[in-house]
Amino acid sequence: MKKTYKIEVDCANCANLMENTTKKVEGVANAVVNFMTQKMIVEFEEGADPKSVMKNVLRACKKVEPDCEIEL
Repeated sequence: MKKTYKIEVDCANCANLMENTTKKVEGVANAVVNFMTQKMIVEFEEGADPKSVMKNVLRACKKVEPDCEIEL
């Protein structure tokens, strides 16, 4: 299952770092962060709960950029 989220990213490099970080979170099959559109597309693994996975994604992204916001 794929879902799109609005994300606040300050620069293209941060978007790339957040994309790579998100891909490492358990329950995420793939992720794309687009700096220009300020959107994050997350593909979840089969059987994963999107809400709990996204809480972990937000926590991981805040380690990259502390003021990161993702509209869950």
